[in-house]
Amino acid sequence: MATLMDPLDDVLGAAAATPLADVFGIHTVEDLLRHYPHRYMTHGSELGEKEPPEGEHITIVATVESATLRSMKNRNGQFLAVTLAADGQRIEATFFSPHKLKHVVVPGRRGMFSGKVKYFGKRWNLTHPSYVILGGDGNDGAVVPAGRIVGGGTLAGLARGSVDASGAVDMSVFDRAFVPIYPAAKDVESWTFMRCVRNVLDQLDDVVDPLPESVRAERGLVDIDTALRSVHFPDTAADKDSARERLKFDEALAVQLVLADRRRDASTRVAARCPPITDGIAAEFDRRLPFELTAGQHEVAAEIANDLSAPHPMSRLLQGEVGSGKTIVALRAMLQVIDAGHQCALLAPTEVLASQHARSIRSMLGSLAAGGELGSHELATKVALLTGSMSTAAKRSALLDAVTGDAGIVIGTHALIEDRVEFLDLAMVVVDEQHRFGVEQRDALRAKARENTSPHLLVMTATPIPRTIAMSTLGDLETSVLTELPRGRSPIVSNVVPARSKPGWVDRAWQRIHEEVAAGRQAYVVCSRIGDDEDSETGKKGATKKKATSDDGPETTAAVDLYETLSTGPMHDLRVGLLHGRLPGDDKDITMSEFNSGEIDVLVCTTVVEVGVDVPNATVMVIMDADRFGVSQLHQLRGRIGRGGHQGLCIMISYLSPGGGSFARLEAVAATNDGFELAKLDLATRREGDVLGAAQSGTVSGLRLLSFIDDEDIIADAQDCARSLFARDPSLANNPGIASMMRSAWRSDRVDYLQKS
Repeated sequence: MATLMDPLDDVLGAAAATPLADVFGIHTVEDLLRHYPHRYMTHGSELGEKEPPEGEHITIVATVESATLRSMKNRNGQFLAVTLAADGQRIEATFFSPHKLKHVVVPGRRGMFSGKVKYFGKRWNLTHPSYVILGGDGNDGAVVPAGRIVGGGTLAGLARGSVDASGAVDMSVFDRAFVPIYPAAKDVESWTFMRCVRNVLDQLDDVVDPLPESVRAERGLVDIDTALRSVHFPDTAADKDSARERLKFDEALAVQLVLADRRRDASTRVAARCPPITDGIAAEFDRRLPFELTAGQHEVAAEIANDLSAPHPMSRLLQGEVGSGKTIVALRAMLQVIDAGHQCALLAPTEVLASQHARSIRSMLGSLAAGGELGSHELATKVALLTGSMSTAAKRSALLDAVTGDAGIVIGTHALIEDRVEFLDLAMVVVDEQHRFGVEQRDALRAKARENTSPHLLVMTATPIPRTIAMSTLGDLETSVLTELPRGRSPIVSNVVPARSKPGWVDRAWQRIHEEVAAGRQAYVVCSRIGDDEDSETGKKGATKKKATSDDGPETTAAVDLYETLSTGPMHDLRVGLLHGRLPGDDKDITMSEFNSGEIDVLVCTTVVEVGVDVPNATVMVIMDADRFGVSQLHQLRGRIGRGGHQGLCIMISYLSPGGGSFARLEAVAATNDGFELAKLDLATRREGDVLGAAQSGTVSGLRLLSFIDDEDIIADAQDCARSLFARDPSLANNPGIASMMRSAWRSDRVDYLQKS
């Protein structure tokens, strides 16, 4: 007998196990049984007396009466026209690739044929059905001769997957209502999986269920042994559905257990209490605000203030639409921490964004950011910036401000995580754009707090997250959402330009930029790549084009090429700047400063401006090769415009056909400014495979059946269940099965990867 932990070498033998390991990374019995069918084949209806309806899938056992080669009418080639006799009827069947079949499908032979009914006029036909030739062996010909499987398509594969130890075909598989079809590869067919799974299940001991009986009974879930057997070979549709429901719940519960454990761990840690005060820097900042916060900002600020007042570290996600005012909410929270005598760190994903945050926060604080300077306000603090490309002297100054405590707010990129960066008393960490950082990076910054304490954590994202994603990847964080836009901000108008069929519209895009600049405003032109040393050629209508990845790949526009084209052509009379990630840090700062101050009219750039860049005077954005960007990325990019009092216009240019799916996706983005709707569209477009990045995670563990789109109720139920289990048994000492699920079903590094996805 076998257990889930047994190596497949021991159960199946090396010849069968090696391809599974090499191609799919399947090494144990459990690995194999967790490789679930992605669909099921049904043999279809038996042939009745009446003519079957169009599209019905039927399976028949029939004798070949005739088989004739015929020429195709509308094109070169031949097909094999076959007449089958079954149940007193004659059925026409058509086979393509006839030269491979004319010596097999011959008059007098009996076989099993399976396919969909298609009508031609009043006559129906089976077009290229799957088949397997049957033998005589005293059973009315309804057997496949041992060792001589002759056929094609799914029925032949099914026969190959049902060969027993003696080499004979187990015909019972042809009677099954549902035949499993597995994710397969050239070297490991679906039928190979079916044969291996049948072999393993025949040897498998009863599987001990890790879920307590009370949890299963409350939800009407079948036991795990039944689920693992039925998901592969269900006898009925109900068996299949109940098995999948149980296994989906297990997948959801496993990750929720890890997140609930993190939440429990956070509740046991100690953090600095930072209650709000009425006469500190935070109150002075509020008094100076030249505008009124939205109701949503007040509500979220109150939630954060309450968390900061507690003796345990805050762990909160602040998500909201592009331009909804997350930064000012985070700044008010940091000032509350400074009032309590502590420091804050703000971690940004790019140097451009870190520098932008530093400029923006210093501007909002005014003299309150001039701590240590002559004539500064008595409550003032210092705002320090630390990035990797800064000069040695600037870095040394920033490091000194952090370690002495002179800087109440230290803003930086990954440079903040380096070992040499020390704080006097770090009590709060703000992480901007959560999806750009992993858990280990968050924890590295957390570790810089005083010994035996943990800093409060505020995670911000302008990429709205569907509830199911939030529950499954950020379930250890409380969530606050900002949905209102600040007063006076107009919705952005978006248009999609099919550049190949409407090249004149590209010219019109450049004209619109001229019109906005003439009105005193500014524009972005965003490209999907920087550019390189490949030979380039000039495309139509003044856009420099060249191959991006391969000889037959789609053409894309490089930023460095388009900058040259625009600044010497359509926009030679405007002040055009260039910004991309390969520029030295000082050059990037100078360019952004010039764009901020209005010295640059048009900024040709890459996605370094995707998040956080705030130039209220910018009203137009042209996105070249917009199909190369994801849905959320497009939403982020266009959020850089219309941040002042003027209408924003986003023009998405694509060289793809308007009839394709990618172009339709762009039109869907253009149709709405609702980031949460777009997040759902993004999830539906990419599906879970891309969201979870299974191929990059380094493990075969992951979501196989659970769908973030379709299974919100299961995820929510699993979250409640996990929290309830930890509430009753914090160490899981009385629930060893649950503890094993948390350890093995989802490895912790897998969950960490989810947070980076």
